[in-house]
Amino acid sequence: MPVKRALISVYDKNGIVEFARALVKLDVEIISTGGTYKALQSAGVPVAEVSQVAGFPEILDGRVKTLQPQIHAGILAIRANAAHMAQLAEHKVTPIDLVVVNLYPFRETVANPNVSLEDAVEKIDIGGPTMVRAAAKNWQDVAVLVNPERYSQVLSELQESGEIGLSTKYDLMVEAFQHTSVYDTAVAGWLANRGRAILEARQAGQAVPEATGAEFPYAVTLHLTKVQELRYGENPHQKAAFYADETNGAGTTIVGAKQLHGKELSFNNINDAHAALALVKEFDRPAAVAIKHANPCGVAVADTLAEAYRKAYAADTVSIFGGIIALNRPCDVETAREIAKIFVEIVIAPYFEPEALKVLSKKKDIRVLEVGAIERKAPAGFDVKRVAGGFLLQTWDAITEEPKSWRTVTSATVTPEMLADLAFAWKVCKHVKSNAIVVVKNGQTLGVGAGQMNRIDAARHALRQAGDAVKGAVLASDAFFPFPDVVEAAGGAGIAAIAQPGGSIRDQESVKRADELGVAMVLTGVRHFRH
Repeated sequence: MPVKRALISVYDKNGIVEFARALVKLDVEIISTGGTYKALQSAGVPVAEVSQVAGFPEILDGRVKTLQPQIHAGILAIRANAAHMAQLAEHKVTPIDLVVVNLYPFRETVANPNVSLEDAVEKIDIGGPTMVRAAAKNWQDVAVLVNPERYSQVLSELQESGEIGLSTKYDLMVEAFQHTSVYDTAVAGWLANRGRAILEARQAGQAVPEATGAEFPYAVTLHLTKVQELRYGENPHQKAAFYADETNGAGTTIVGAKQLHGKELSFNNINDAHAALALVKEFDRPAAVAIKHANPCGVAVADTLAEAYRKAYAADTVSIFGGIIALNRPCDVETAREIAKIFVEIVIAPYFEPEALKVLSKKKDIRVLEVGAIERKAPAGFDVKRVAGGFLLQTWDAITEEPKSWRTVTSATVTPEMLADLAFAWKVCKHVKSNAIVVVKNGQTLGVGAGQMNRIDAARHALRQAGDAVKGAVLASDAFFPFPDVVEAAGGAGIAAIAQPGGSIRDQESVKRADELGVAMVLTGVRHFRH
């Protein structure tokens, strides 16, 4: 069915003038509203205002513009239904064949922590979602466009055949309902949490509390968009796909990475790449992280990226084979040549110098992921874990910690060099599966004990892996010591200082043993379980 009439009303005006001009060249009549009408008119695009078509002006400060029978009858009439078409003729309604609408920026408005309840409510779009849903419901007769990236596809089909294909209309319909679903989720979530807090404070005559982003709504809707289907899941007998969370901005992520080289990512690749990127974002100095099975096997910082990588590699030359490498600086050719000496699955960096990419691209099996400038902000929303029959939601483990404020509880004191290594070890420990023990010296991991059922076994593994280099190193534990056994093992191996959260009713036993062994100990006051 040819497109003869289009209604265009968009907040995101990216590409809309060019799109409208192309429609006019195809003899499509255009009607529009408000700011869109003015933008098209100013650009010289022939356009009629909705109020002229509806025979009713915009009222209530623009709250009522498109909520008119002349508009919605034109959208909802089923063309193959003779009674519908007769009623259109009776009431002098012209059908609308294409609806181009996107919505007021509610999420952008409420991203301001100081937004008022009134300003937020005023940015709740009414007419837009109504038109989108009406057009989507009548998808066989009306194409609905909510995404500017679709303009070229629709124009191409119209220019080739004069029509928009049924399959395309169906895809546009699905995208439209997803668009309004995400919008409604954002509105409901903000109103149930931040909006309610503002209202209750106002009613109590109190100051509006600071927005923390930690409020848990009564109901949560996740909107996930498929990025790609994967060959299989964690194991070959499991099916899998990769989805992007459209509701939350998350800074620098694997979802937003651009693959420059290599074969398709697997389920395990994506999971490990996420772990590598999350850890390397912790560091200010040039850093390299090697991940194997979602745990760090080698981490280091240095004055140059190449040196940081060499130190990370030397930390565990066995486990790094087939691992994931993440860098927090653009990958230069020297670093690329070092990495290319062994087989790794993935290299992640903000950017890749052309010569570095050439070096890595010579290895056909390596995946190269460019993530752009590193943003350290924590993702918005919640960290979500799936359990059978439900979900666990929590705020992200993103807390500002100042090592200088850690409390030394032993007679032996911590030197500035020790404190720097303890801070480094603490950042790594946060990203190791519990029970977690990390041994560090000179900005380099020497041993990592991950995921053990008891802490002493994790410590023994990390100390054994560190070998003779352990003398004078430091040790970090993700949780407190219920017994002094880890302190005894650490002191016996030559560890100079320990960082642990504290909080056990037996803390004093560990402190006393550390004093006896001449080991300095600091309590961070923060636990970093990772399950």
